[in-house]
Amino acid sequence: MTAITPFKIAVSHDHVADLQQRIKNTRWPDAETTDDWSQGVPLAYVQELVTYWGSDYDHQRLATRLNAYDNFKTTLLGLGIHFMHIKSSSPQARPLLLTHGWPGSVVEFLKVIEPLTEPQKHGGKAEDAFHLVIPSLPGYGFSDKPTTTGWSVEKTADAWAELMARLGYPRYFAQGGDWGAVVTSHVGRRDPEHCLGIHLNMVTVPPDASASDLTDIERSALAGWQFYQESDSGYSKQQATRPQTLGYGLVDSPSGQAAWIVEKFYQWMDCQGHPENVVSRDELLDDIMMYWLNGAGASSARWSWESFGGAAGNSIPVEVPMGASIFPKEIFRTSQRFASAVYKNIVFWRDKDNGGHFAAFEQPDVFVGEIRDCFGLMPQP
Repeated sequence: MTAITPFKIAVSHDHVADLQQRIKNTRWPDAETTDDWSQGVPLAYVQELVTYWGSDYDHQRLATRLNAYDNFKTTLLGLGIHFMHIKSSSPQARPLLLTHGWPGSVVEFLKVIEPLTEPQKHGGKAEDAFHLVIPSLPGYGFSDKPTTTGWSVEKTADAWAELMARLGYPRYFAQGGDWGAVVTSHVGRRDPEHCLGIHLNMVTVPPDASASDLTDIERSALAGWQFYQESDSGYSKQQATRPQTLGYGLVDSPSGQAAWIVEKFYQWMDCQGHPENVVSRDELLDDIMMYWLNGAGASSARWSWESFGGAAGNSIPVEVPMGASIFPKEIFRTSQRFASAVYKNIVFWRDKDNGGHFAAFEQPDVFVGEIRDCFGLMPQP
């Protein structure tokens, strides 16, 4: 099937009533024995967040925000995929594929859509414009859930290449963070005749600890990789090994799903101790709703199970032009010299002074500037 069908996001009364009832019936754990987030999200904050979610949050807010743009579904490699497709009014606009990761969603990109598609209204020039294609990963959001194994990052990259061709874009750029950065890198590897260049805000090439002349940035990056392995990767090990077991709690419990996601916003954002210092409570809940509405706790976790087994493919060289924006609170950081072992044509590299893992979500203005500057240096479609 190659049909592209308009898709409207809907949040029914039954969805809302079920959510509210589950929140009302929550059986809470004991409080943490520390006065910080070191044991996980504090009980008081989860109770506050989830109570707000049930009573004060506008349950139609997510649908309203997404439906302000054109949403579609199409079948790619046998799976129904949801995507947003926003065309610029500029005749000079270039196609750009944006891919989110976990625990993000297409919600991450909502604040950058208009500056990227209509830059002349947001401090840019018409020639800075992009046509945007923003898909939900398989098993995430409003994309269908795979019922068989095989939906790895490589297969998703092939599906994205097919999507861009189906939309009539013979040449395009691609961008991503988190798993989206891995998928985007594979797009560059697997579709180089059509993908003219990529930009990443997470580069998973570790610094070489044996190098004798490490810079301050490289030493800091190595410390970040070590911290992740020792203190921050428990979620990843669970998702990569037993996603089904994890899914029972996430799909059944609003507080469980909310805490599982919000803890990573706290840890990975440049938020000075609280995620709501960077994004609003409503925005956090918009993203959580992307996981809750369709019960994507298990299917999104399964993405790690599918993809970590193929991690060796991440060392295959990428020859298309590549750019990177490295934010200091990113999970995995590296330097341009180490990244060049994989990315053979780096044309843009910036180490930023502020910001974290969710670049477009946290710092939309900065993100837009990085995208404009990076792709302005590459061959144009």
